[in-house]
Amino acid sequence: MRRQFLYTSLILLIGYTAVAQNKEAIKFSQTINKDNSRKHLSVLASDEYEGRETGKKGGWMAADYIKAHFKNLGLKGPVKGDYFQPIDMVNYGLSQVLTIEGQPVEPLKDFYVLPPMVSDKGFAFNTSSVQFAGYGLNKEGYNDYAGLNVQGKTVMIFRTGDPASANKSNGGNINNKIKYLSDNQAQAVLVIDPTIDAMPDNLKSYLQAEQLVMKTKENLDRMSSAQGIPVIYIGTAVANQLLKSAKTTIEAVKKQIAESGKPASQELKIAVSASAKKTETKVRAENVLGFLEGSDPKLKNEVLVITAHYDHIGITPNAKGDDKINNGADDDGSGTTGVLMIAEAFVKAKKAGKGPKRSILFMTVTGEEKGLLGSEWYSEYPIFPLKNTITNLNIDMIGRGDAAHASDNNFVYIIGSDMLSSDLDRIGKKANKDYVKMNLDEKYNNRTDPNRFYYRSDHYNFAKHGIPVIFYFNGVHDDYHQPGDEISKIDFPMLAKRAKLVYFTAWELANGAKRPVVDKNEDGTKKN
Repeated sequence: MRRQFLYTSLILLIGYTAVAQNKEAIKFSQTINKDNSRKHLSVLASDEYEGRETGKKGGWMAADYIKAHFKNLGLKGPVKGDYFQPIDMVNYGLSQVLTIEGQPVEPLKDFYVLPPMVSDKGFAFNTSSVQFAGYGLNKEGYNDYAGLNVQGKTVMIFRTGDPASANKSNGGNINNKIKYLSDNQAQAVLVIDPTIDAMPDNLKSYLQAEQLVMKTKENLDRMSSAQGIPVIYIGTAVANQLLKSAKTTIEAVKKQIAESGKPASQELKIAVSASAKKTETKVRAENVLGFLEGSDPKLKNEVLVITAHYDHIGITPNAKGDDKINNGADDDGSGTTGVLMIAEAFVKAKKAGKGPKRSILFMTVTGEEKGLLGSEWYSEYPIFPLKNTITNLNIDMIGRGDAAHASDNNFVYIIGSDMLSSDLDRIGKKANKDYVKMNLDEKYNNRTDPNRFYYRSDHYNFAKHGIPVIFYFNGVHDDYHQPGDEISKIDFPMLAKRAKLVYFTAWELANGAKRPVVDKNEDGTKKN
Protein backbone atom coordinates (compact mmCIF):
# COMPACT_ATOMS: atom_id res chain seq x y z
CA MET A 1 0.00 0.00 0.00
CA ARG A 2 2.80 2.42 0.82
CA ARG A 3 4.51 1.58 -2.50
CA GLN A 4 1.26 2.16 -4.38
CA PHE A 5 0.84 5.47 -2.59
CA LEU A 6 4.40 6.45 -3.58
CA TYR A 7 3.75 5.65 -7.25
CA THR A 8 0.47 7.56 -7.16
CA SER A 9 2.14 10.56 -5.56
CA LEU A 10 4.91 10.50 -8.14
CA ILE A 11 2.40 10.45 -11.01
CA LEU A 12 0.50 13.33 -9.45
CA LEU A 13 3.73 15.29 -8.95
CA ILE A 14 4.70 14.82 -12.58
CA GLY A 15 1.22 15.91 -13.59
CA TYR A 16 1.36 19.05 -11.47
CA THR A 17 4.82 19.91 -12.85
CA ALA A 18 3.54 19.55 -16.39
CA VAL A 19 0.63 21.82 -15.64
CA ALA A 20 2.88 24.39 -13.96
CA GLN A 21 5.18 24.57 -16.96
CA ASN A 22 4.08 26.10 -20.25
CA LYS A 23 5.46 24.02 -23.14
CA GLU A 24 5.31 26.97 -25.53
CA ALA A 25 7.27 29.14 -23.14
CA ILE A 26 9.94 26.45 -22.87
CA LYS A 27 10.05 25.96 -26.64
CA PHE A 28 10.81 29.59 -27.42
CA SER A 29 13.27 29.96 -24.55
CA GLN A 30 15.83 27.89 -26.45
CA THR A 31 17.17 31.01 -28.16
CA ILE A 32 18.40 32.16 -24.74
CA ASN A 33 21.61 30.18 -24.54
CA LYS A 34 25.32 30.46 -23.88
CA ASP A 35 26.22 30.68 -27.57
CA ASN A 36 23.93 33.66 -28.23
CA SER A 37 25.17 35.20 -24.99
CA ARG A 38 28.75 35.00 -26.21
CA LYS A 39 27.83 36.30 -29.67
CA HIS A 40 26.31 39.53 -28.36
CA LEU A 41 28.68 40.12 -25.45
CA SER A 42 31.76 39.58 -27.61
CA VAL A 43 30.70 42.68 -29.51
CA LEU A 44 29.40 44.86 -26.68
CA ALA A 45 32.36 44.20 -24.36
CA SER A 46 35.05 44.39 -27.04
CA ASP A 47 37.89 46.92 -26.85
CA GLU A 48 36.46 48.50 -30.00
CA TYR A 49 33.50 49.76 -27.93
CA GLU A 50 35.88 51.58 -25.54
CA GLY A 51 33.87 50.87 -22.40
CA ARG A 52 30.58 52.25 -23.78
CA GLU A 53 30.72 55.55 -21.89
CA THR A 54 27.64 57.74 -22.16
CA GLY A 55 28.08 60.49 -24.73
CA LYS A 56 31.20 58.89 -26.22
CA LYS A 57 31.93 56.91 -29.39
CA GLY A 58 31.72 53.49 -27.72
CA GLY A 59 28.33 54.29 -26.21
CA TRP A 60 27.00 55.34 -29.62
CA MET A 61 28.34 52.15 -31.19
CA ALA A 62 26.53 50.06 -28.57
CA ALA A 63 23.29 51.97 -29.17
CA ASP A 64 23.58 51.37 -32.92
CA TYR A 65 24.23 47.65 -32.39
CA ILE A 66 21.17 47.25 -30.16
CA LYS A 67 19.00 49.23 -32.55
CA ALA A 68 20.08 47.04 -35.47
CA HIS A 69 19.24 43.90 -33.46
CA PHE A 70 15.77 45.17 -32.55
CA LYS A 71 15.14 46.19 -36.14
CA ASN A 72 16.32 42.85 -37.53
CA LEU A 73 14.03 41.01 -35.13
CA GLY A 74 11.07 43.00 -36.43
CA LEU A 75 10.34 44.87 -33.20
CA LYS A 76 8.65 48.21 -33.70
CA GLY A 77 10.41 51.50 -33.13
CA PRO A 78 7.97 53.11 -30.66
CA VAL A 79 9.46 56.62 -30.68
CA LYS A 80 7.64 58.10 -33.66
CA GLY A 81 8.77 55.12 -35.68
CA ASP A 82 12.33 55.16 -34.37
CA TYR A 83 14.16 52.97 -31.85
CA PHE A 84 16.04 55.82 -30.18
CA GLN A 85 14.57 57.93 -27.41
CA PRO A 86 16.87 60.98 -27.50
CA ILE A 87 17.81 62.42 -24.14
CA ASP A 88 18.32 66.16 -23.88
CA MET A 89 21.78 65.93 -22.36
CA VAL A 90 24.66 68.40 -22.30
CA ASN A 91 28.15 68.68 -20.95
CA TYR A 92 28.81 71.77 -18.86
CA GLY A 93 32.38 72.99 -18.68
CA LEU A 94 33.52 75.89 -16.56
CA SER A 95 35.36 78.99 -17.70
CA GLN A 96 36.95 80.75 -14.71
CA VAL A 97 39.13 83.83 -14.35
CA LEU A 98 40.83 85.48 -11.36
CA THR A 99 42.99 88.59 -11.68
CA ILE A 100 45.04 90.48 -9.10
CA GLU A 101 45.97 94.04 -9.99
CA GLY A 102 44.88 93.24 -13.52
CA GLN A 103 47.16 90.20 -13.86
CA PRO A 104 45.50 86.79 -14.29
CA VAL A 105 46.49 83.82 -12.15
CA GLU A 106 46.25 80.23 -13.36
CA PRO A 107 43.12 78.12 -12.82
CA LEU A 108 43.64 74.72 -11.15
CA LYS A 109 47.15 75.81 -10.19
CA ASP A 110 46.57 78.99 -8.23
CA PHE A 111 42.81 78.82 -7.70
CA TYR A 112 39.62 76.93 -8.50
CA VAL A 113 35.85 77.30 -8.42
CA LEU A 114 33.61 74.33 -7.62
CA PRO A 115 31.44 73.73 -10.75
CA PRO A 116 28.22 72.85 -8.87
CA MET A 117 28.42 76.21 -7.08
CA VAL A 118 28.00 78.11 -10.35
CA SER A 119 24.52 78.60 -11.79
CA ASP A 120 23.83 78.79 -15.50
CA LYS A 121 24.03 82.57 -15.17
CA GLY A 122 27.56 82.45 -13.75
CA PHE A 123 29.06 85.30 -11.72
CA ALA A 124 31.43 88.24 -12.09
CA PHE A 125 32.71 90.82 -9.61
CA ASN A 126 35.53 93.25 -9.08
CA THR A 127 36.73 95.10 -6.03
CA SER A 128 39.47 97.55 -5.07
CA SER A 129 40.04 95.94 -1.67
CA VAL A 130 39.77 92.61 0.14
CA GLN A 131 38.71 92.17 3.74
CA PHE A 132 40.96 89.60 5.43
CA ALA A 133 39.06 87.89 8.26
CA GLY A 134 41.45 85.25 9.53
CA TYR A 135 39.81 81.91 10.30
CA GLY A 136 36.34 83.21 9.59
CA LEU A 137 35.18 82.31 13.08
CA ASN A 138 32.45 83.97 15.07
CA LYS A 139 32.32 82.36 18.50
CA GLU A 140 32.40 83.34 22.15
CA GLY A 141 35.82 84.60 23.16
CA TYR A 142 37.08 84.93 19.62
CA ASN A 143 35.48 86.69 16.66
CA ASP A 144 37.26 87.40 13.39
CA TYR A 145 34.36 89.67 12.41
CA ALA A 146 34.40 91.88 15.50
CA GLY A 147 33.94 95.47 14.37
CA LEU A 148 33.68 94.47 10.70
CA ASN A 149 30.88 95.18 8.28
CA VAL A 150 31.24 92.56 5.53
CA GLN A 151 28.24 93.72 3.51
CA GLY A 152 29.28 94.22 -0.11
CA LYS A 153 32.86 93.17 0.66
CA THR A 154 35.06 90.46 -0.79
CA VAL A 155 36.26 88.52 2.26
CA MET A 156 39.32 86.27 2.51
CA ILE A 157 39.43 83.51 5.17
CA PHE A 158 41.35 80.34 5.97
CA ARG A 159 39.56 77.13 5.06
CA THR A 160 40.90 75.31 8.13
CA GLY A 161 42.88 76.13 11.23
CA ASP A 162 42.31 77.42 14.72
CA PRO A 163 43.27 80.65 16.47
CA ALA A 164 44.86 78.68 19.32
CA SER A 165 47.49 77.10 17.10
CA ALA A 166 48.62 77.49 13.52
CA ASN A 167 49.08 73.73 13.34
CA LYS A 168 45.55 72.63 14.17
CA SER A 169 43.39 71.50 11.29
CA ASN A 170 39.95 72.16 12.75
CA GLY A 171 38.47 75.61 13.17
CA GLY A 172 34.92 75.32 11.95
CA ASN A 173 33.04 73.92 9.01
CA ILE A 174 33.76 75.83 5.80
CA ASN A 175 30.09 75.66 4.76
CA ASN A 176 29.08 77.39 7.99
CA LYS A 177 31.73 80.04 7.42
CA ILE A 178 30.45 80.70 3.91
CA LYS A 179 26.85 80.77 5.14
CA TYR A 180 27.71 83.43 7.72
CA LEU A 181 29.20 85.65 5.01
CA SER A 182 26.28 85.02 2.68
CA ASP A 183 23.77 85.81 5.43
CA ASN A 184 25.62 89.05 6.08
CA GLN A 185 25.56 89.96 2.36
CA ALA A 186 29.26 89.75 1.56
CA GLN A 187 30.05 90.19 -2.15
CA ALA A 188 32.30 87.14 -2.50
CA VAL A 189 34.56 84.80 -0.53
CA LEU A 190 38.20 83.92 -1.15
CA VAL A 191 39.00 80.71 0.73
CA ILE A 192 42.69 79.98 1.42
CA ASP A 193 43.11 76.27 0.64
CA PRO A 194 46.69 74.91 0.95
CA THR A 195 45.72 71.67 -0.87
CA ILE A 196 45.90 73.68 -4.10
CA ASP A 197 49.69 73.92 -3.65
CA ALA A 198 49.96 70.17 -4.26
CA MET A 199 46.55 69.42 -5.72
CA PRO A 200 45.59 65.72 -5.52
CA ASP A 201 44.99 64.07 -8.90
CA ASN A 202 41.43 63.09 -7.98
CA LEU A 203 40.51 66.70 -7.13
CA LYS A 204 42.15 68.02 -10.28
CA SER A 205 40.35 65.43 -12.41
CA TYR A 206 37.04 66.34 -10.79
CA LEU A 207 37.56 70.05 -11.37
CA GLN A 208 38.63 69.54 -14.98
CA ALA A 209 35.83 67.13 -15.85
CA GLU A 210 32.78 68.39 -17.65
CA GLN A 211 29.49 67.92 -15.85
CA LEU A 212 26.99 65.72 -17.67
CA VAL A 213 23.48 67.05 -17.10
CA MET A 214 20.04 66.08 -18.35
CA LYS A 215 17.96 69.12 -19.16
CA THR A 216 14.90 68.06 -17.20
CA LYS A 217 12.66 70.78 -15.80
CA GLU A 218 13.89 69.99 -12.30
CA ASN A 219 17.54 70.30 -13.30
CA LEU A 220 16.95 73.49 -15.28
CA ASP A 221 15.06 75.05 -12.37
CA ARG A 222 17.86 74.12 -10.00
CA MET A 223 20.59 75.46 -12.26
CA SER A 224 18.78 78.70 -13.01
CA SER A 225 18.13 79.44 -9.36
CA ALA A 226 19.77 82.54 -7.94
CA GLN A 227 23.56 82.32 -7.80
CA GLY A 228 24.78 81.96 -4.25
CA ILE A 229 27.65 84.04 -2.99
CA PRO A 230 30.68 83.50 -5.30
CA VAL A 231 33.30 81.30 -3.61
CA ILE A 232 36.84 81.03 -4.98
CA TYR A 233 39.43 78.71 -3.45
CA ILE A 234 42.96 80.13 -3.63
CA GLY A 235 46.39 78.65 -2.92
CA THR A 236 48.97 80.07 -0.53
CA ALA A 237 50.84 81.85 -3.32
CA VAL A 238 47.78 83.92 -4.23
CA ALA A 239 46.94 84.52 -0.56
CA ASN A 240 50.45 85.79 0.10
CA GLN A 241 50.24 87.99 -2.97
CA LEU A 242 47.14 89.61 -1.51
CA LEU A 243 48.59 89.88 2.01
CA LYS A 244 51.74 91.45 0.60
CA SER A 245 49.73 94.65 0.08
CA ALA A 246 49.58 94.89 3.89
CA LYS A 247 53.25 93.86 4.22
CA THR A 248 52.46 90.54 5.86
CA THR A 249 52.20 86.82 5.04
CA ILE A 250 50.09 83.80 5.93
CA GLU A 251 52.63 82.55 8.44
CA ALA A 252 52.94 85.97 10.01
CA VAL A 253 49.21 86.44 10.60
CA LYS A 254 48.84 82.87 11.88
CA LYS A 255 51.64 83.48 14.35
CA GLN A 256 50.14 86.82 15.41
CA ILE A 257 46.73 85.23 16.06
CA ALA A 258 48.22 82.23 17.89
CA GLU A 259 50.36 84.39 20.19
CA SER A 260 47.79 87.10 20.94
CA GLY A 261 44.67 85.00 20.88
CA LYS A 262 43.06 87.87 19.00
CA PRO A 263 41.95 88.30 15.37
CA ALA A 264 44.26 89.85 12.81
CA SER A 265 41.45 91.05 10.55
CA GLN A 266 42.44 93.88 8.22
CA GLU A 267 41.59 95.50 4.92
CA LEU A 268 43.91 94.77 2.01
CA LYS A 269 44.09 97.57 -0.55
CA ILE A 270 44.46 95.55 -3.71
CA ALA A 271 42.34 95.18 -6.86
CA VAL A 272 40.75 91.78 -7.50
CA SER A 273 38.32 90.68 -10.17
CA ALA A 274 36.85 87.28 -10.91
CA SER A 275 34.29 85.57 -13.11
CA ALA A 276 32.98 82.09 -13.81
CA LYS A 277 30.51 80.89 -16.40
CA LYS A 278 29.34 77.56 -17.70
CA THR A 279 29.91 76.45 -21.27
CA GLU A 280 27.35 74.10 -22.80
CA THR A 281 28.05 71.33 -25.32
CA LYS A 282 25.27 69.11 -26.68
CA VAL A 283 25.79 65.39 -26.03
CA ARG A 284 24.35 62.58 -28.11
CA ALA A 285 22.68 60.14 -25.74
CA GLU A 286 19.67 57.88 -26.22
CA ASN A 287 17.74 55.00 -24.76
CA VAL A 288 17.18 52.19 -27.25
CA LEU A 289 13.61 50.85 -27.36
CA GLY A 290 12.07 47.89 -29.16
CA PHE A 291 8.34 47.31 -28.88
CA LEU A 292 6.37 44.06 -29.20
CA GLU A 293 2.63 44.69 -29.34
CA GLY A 294 0.44 42.32 -27.38
CA SER A 295 -2.07 40.01 -29.07
CA ASP A 296 -5.06 40.62 -26.80
CA PRO A 297 -7.28 43.54 -27.96
CA LYS A 298 -7.62 44.90 -24.41
CA LEU A 299 -4.54 43.66 -22.58
CA LYS A 300 -2.17 44.97 -25.27
CA ASN A 301 -2.66 48.44 -23.82
CA GLU A 302 -0.80 47.26 -20.72
CA VAL A 303 2.99 47.21 -21.03
CA LEU A 304 5.68 45.14 -19.36
CA VAL A 305 9.06 46.89 -19.46
CA ILE A 306 12.31 44.87 -19.47
CA THR A 307 15.45 46.95 -18.97
CA ALA A 308 19.23 46.86 -18.74
CA HIS A 309 21.76 49.65 -19.07
CA TYR A 310 24.13 49.43 -22.02
CA ASP A 311 26.53 52.13 -20.85
CA HIS A 312 29.65 51.62 -18.77
CA ILE A 313 32.46 53.89 -17.49
CA GLY A 314 34.69 54.09 -20.55
CA ILE A 315 38.48 54.46 -20.43
CA THR A 316 40.61 55.13 -17.35
CA PRO A 317 43.81 56.77 -18.66
CA ASN A 318 45.70 56.43 -15.35
CA ALA A 319 44.65 52.84 -14.63
CA LYS A 320 47.43 50.58 -13.36
CA GLY A 321 48.85 48.24 -15.99
CA ASP A 322 48.50 48.26 -19.75
CA ASP A 323 44.72 47.76 -19.89
CA LYS A 324 42.91 51.11 -19.68
CA ILE A 325 39.52 50.06 -21.11
CA ASN A 326 36.71 49.23 -18.71
CA ASN A 327 34.90 46.77 -20.97
CA GLY A 328 32.01 46.24 -18.56
CA ALA A 329 31.35 42.68 -19.68
CA ASP A 330 29.35 41.96 -16.55
CA ASP A 331 28.33 45.56 -15.80
CA ASP A 332 26.12 45.69 -17.71
CA GLY A 333 27.02 44.01 -20.96
CA SER A 334 25.58 40.84 -19.44
CA GLY A 335 22.21 42.43 -18.69
CA THR A 336 22.03 44.06 -22.11
CA THR A 337 22.80 40.70 -23.71
CA GLY A 338 19.99 39.20 -21.65
CA VAL A 339 17.50 41.76 -22.98
CA LEU A 340 18.58 41.09 -26.58
CA MET A 341 18.05 37.35 -26.17
CA ILE A 342 14.73 37.68 -24.34
CA ALA A 343 13.48 39.98 -27.10
CA GLU A 344 14.41 37.40 -29.73
CA ALA A 345 12.58 34.65 -27.83
CA PHE A 346 9.35 36.65 -27.61
CA VAL A 347 9.53 37.70 -31.27
CA LYS A 348 9.84 34.07 -32.33
CA ALA A 349 6.86 33.21 -30.15
CA LYS A 350 4.79 35.92 -31.81
CA LYS A 351 5.79 34.83 -35.31
CA ALA A 352 4.61 31.35 -34.40
CA GLY A 353 1.24 32.72 -33.29
CA LYS A 354 2.08 32.41 -29.59
CA GLY A 355 2.88 36.03 -28.82
CA PRO A 356 2.24 37.60 -25.41
CA LYS A 357 -1.20 39.01 -24.63
CA ARG A 358 0.25 42.17 -23.14
CA SER A 359 2.74 44.38 -24.90
CA ILE A 360 6.42 44.27 -23.98
CA LEU A 361 8.87 47.15 -24.19
CA PHE A 362 12.48 46.01 -24.40
CA MET A 363 14.59 48.99 -23.36
CA THR A 364 18.31 49.38 -22.91
CA VAL A 365 19.10 52.66 -21.23
CA THR A 366 22.11 54.93 -21.14
CA GLY A 367 23.58 57.05 -18.35
CA GLU A 368 23.09 54.54 -15.54
CA GLU A 369 26.70 54.95 -14.50
CA LYS A 370 26.21 58.73 -14.47
CA GLY A 371 23.32 58.55 -12.01
CA LEU A 372 20.47 56.45 -13.51
CA LEU A 373 19.96 59.18 -16.10
CA GLY A 374 18.44 57.23 -18.98
CA SER A 375 15.79 55.51 -16.88
CA GLU A 376 15.05 58.77 -15.09
CA TRP A 377 14.48 60.43 -18.46
CA TYR A 378 12.09 57.67 -19.52
CA SER A 379 10.20 57.85 -16.24
CA GLU A 380 9.77 61.61 -16.69
CA TYR A 381 9.00 61.43 -20.42
CA PRO A 382 7.56 57.93 -20.93
CA ILE A 383 6.70 56.66 -24.39
CA PHE A 384 3.86 54.62 -22.88
CA PRO A 385 1.85 55.94 -19.93
CA LEU A 386 3.28 54.87 -16.60
CA LYS A 387 -0.22 53.99 -15.44
CA ASN A 388 -0.27 51.30 -18.14
CA THR A 389 3.14 49.91 -17.14
CA ILE A 390 2.49 46.77 -15.14
CA THR A 391 6.04 45.92 -14.02
CA ASN A 392 9.70 46.62 -14.68
CA LEU A 393 12.10 43.68 -14.79
CA ASN A 394 15.59 45.13 -14.61
CA ILE A 395 18.77 43.17 -15.34
CA ASP A 396 22.05 44.63 -14.09
CA MET A 397 25.01 42.21 -13.88
CA ILE A 398 24.08 38.56 -14.40
CA GLY A 399 27.28 37.18 -15.94
CA ARG A 400 29.40 36.34 -12.93
CA GLY A 401 29.08 35.79 -9.18
CA ASP A 402 30.42 37.07 -5.90
CA ALA A 403 32.56 35.77 -3.06
CA ALA A 404 29.50 34.71 -1.06
CA HIS A 405 28.63 32.17 -3.77
CA ALA A 406 32.11 31.09 -4.81
CA SER A 407 31.27 27.41 -4.26
CA ASP A 408 27.96 27.45 -6.15
CA ASN A 409 27.17 30.02 -8.85
CA ASN A 410 23.62 28.72 -9.37
CA PHE A 411 22.06 31.80 -7.82
CA VAL A 412 20.84 35.31 -8.47
CA TYR A 413 20.05 38.15 -6.11
CA ILE A 414 16.51 39.43 -6.48
CA ILE A 415 15.78 42.87 -5.13
CA GLY A 416 12.49 44.75 -4.90
CA SER A 417 10.14 41.94 -5.90
CA ASP A 418 8.05 42.23 -2.73
CA MET A 419 8.58 45.94 -2.11
CA LEU A 420 5.37 47.08 -3.80
CA SER A 421 3.49 43.96 -4.91
CA SER A 422 2.95 40.62 -3.22
CA ASP A 423 1.58 39.36 -6.56
CA LEU A 424 4.81 40.12 -8.38
CA ASP A 425 6.88 38.46 -5.68
CA ARG A 426 4.77 35.32 -5.96
CA ILE A 427 4.88 35.27 -9.78
CA GLY A 428 8.65 35.73 -9.92
CA LYS A 429 9.36 33.01 -7.38
CA LYS A 430 6.92 30.60 -8.97
CA ALA A 431 8.55 31.10 -12.37
CA ASN A 432 11.88 30.18 -10.82
CA LYS A 433 10.42 27.11 -9.11
CA ASP A 434 8.58 25.92 -12.24
CA TYR A 435 11.29 26.47 -14.84
CA VAL A 436 14.77 27.43 -13.63
CA LYS A 437 15.28 26.25 -10.06
CA MET A 438 18.14 28.43 -8.93
CA ASN A 439 18.84 29.92 -5.52
CA LEU A 440 17.04 33.25 -5.22
CA ASP A 441 19.13 35.17 -2.72
CA GLU A 442 17.25 38.03 -1.01
CA LYS A 443 20.14 39.24 1.13
CA TYR A 444 19.96 42.76 -0.33
CA ASN A 445 16.19 42.88 -0.65
CA ASN A 446 15.49 45.62 1.84
CA ARG A 447 15.44 49.39 1.89
CA THR A 448 17.87 49.68 4.79
CA ASP A 449 20.65 47.54 3.33
CA PRO A 450 23.84 49.62 3.70
CA ASN A 451 24.75 48.92 0.06
CA ARG A 452 21.44 50.52 -1.00
CA PHE A 453 21.24 48.31 -4.09
CA TYR A 454 17.48 48.88 -4.28
CA TYR A 455 18.20 52.52 -5.09
CA ARG A 456 21.24 51.98 -7.32
CA SER A 457 19.95 50.64 -10.61
CA ASP A 458 17.37 51.63 -13.19
CA HIS A 459 14.39 49.80 -11.69
CA TYR A 460 14.23 52.45 -8.97
CA ASN A 461 13.07 55.10 -11.43
CA PHE A 462 10.01 52.91 -12.00
CA ALA A 463 9.54 51.94 -8.35
CA LYS A 464 9.49 55.57 -7.23
CA HIS A 465 6.42 56.02 -9.44
CA GLY A 466 4.66 53.06 -7.80
CA ILE A 467 5.46 50.51 -10.52
CA PRO A 468 6.43 47.10 -9.09
CA VAL A 469 9.92 45.90 -9.99
CA ILE A 470 12.34 43.00 -9.81
CA PHE A 471 16.06 43.69 -10.01
CA TYR A 472 18.25 40.71 -11.04
CA PHE A 473 21.87 40.96 -9.91
CA ASN A 474 24.89 38.67 -9.36
CA GLY A 475 26.62 40.82 -6.75
CA VAL A 476 29.82 42.85 -6.74
CA HIS A 477 33.19 41.25 -7.51
CA ASP A 478 36.82 42.38 -7.54
CA ASP A 479 36.57 43.58 -11.15
CA TYR A 480 33.60 45.87 -10.51
CA HIS A 481 34.29 49.15 -12.37
CA GLN A 482 37.77 47.91 -13.27
CA PRO A 483 39.44 46.99 -16.59
CA GLY A 484 39.36 43.38 -15.36
CA ASP A 485 35.61 43.12 -16.04
CA GLU A 486 36.36 41.15 -19.20
CA ILE A 487 34.40 38.68 -21.31
CA SER A 488 36.93 35.96 -20.43
CA LYS A 489 35.55 35.92 -16.87
CA ILE A 490 31.88 35.56 -17.81
CA ASP A 491 30.00 32.40 -16.84
CA PHE A 492 27.95 32.12 -20.03
CA PRO A 493 25.75 29.17 -18.99
CA MET A 494 24.72 31.09 -15.86
CA LEU A 495 24.19 34.32 -17.81
CA ALA A 496 21.76 32.41 -20.04
CA LYS A 497 20.07 30.70 -17.09
CA ARG A 498 19.49 33.98 -15.27
CA ALA A 499 18.18 35.55 -18.48
CA LYS A 500 15.80 32.61 -18.80
CA LEU A 501 14.45 33.33 -15.33
CA VAL A 502 13.63 36.87 -16.45
CA TYR A 503 12.08 35.50 -19.65
CA PHE A 504 9.82 32.98 -17.87
CA THR A 505 8.79 35.63 -15.33
CA ALA A 506 8.01 37.98 -18.21
CA TRP A 507 6.00 35.23 -19.95
CA GLU A 508 3.80 34.81 -16.88
CA LEU A 509 3.36 38.56 -16.45
CA ALA A 510 2.59 39.20 -20.11
CA ASN A 511 0.01 36.42 -20.30
CA GLY A 512 -1.56 36.47 -16.84
CA ALA A 513 -5.24 37.18 -16.40
CA LYS A 514 -4.51 40.22 -14.24
CA ARG A 515 -1.61 42.61 -13.79
CA PRO A 516 0.22 42.44 -10.44
CA VAL A 517 -1.69 44.29 -7.76
CA VAL A 518 0.25 47.05 -6.04
CA ASP A 519 -0.68 46.37 -2.43
CA LYS A 520 2.18 48.20 -0.66
CA ASN A 521 3.25 51.80 -0.33
CA GLU A 522 6.76 52.98 -1.15
CA ASP A 523 7.71 52.71 2.54
CA GLY A 524 6.64 49.05 2.57
CA THR A 525 3.42 49.51 4.53
CA LYS A 526 0.26 47.82 3.33
CA LYS A 527 -2.14 49.86 1.25
CA ASN A 528 -5.58 50.34 2.75
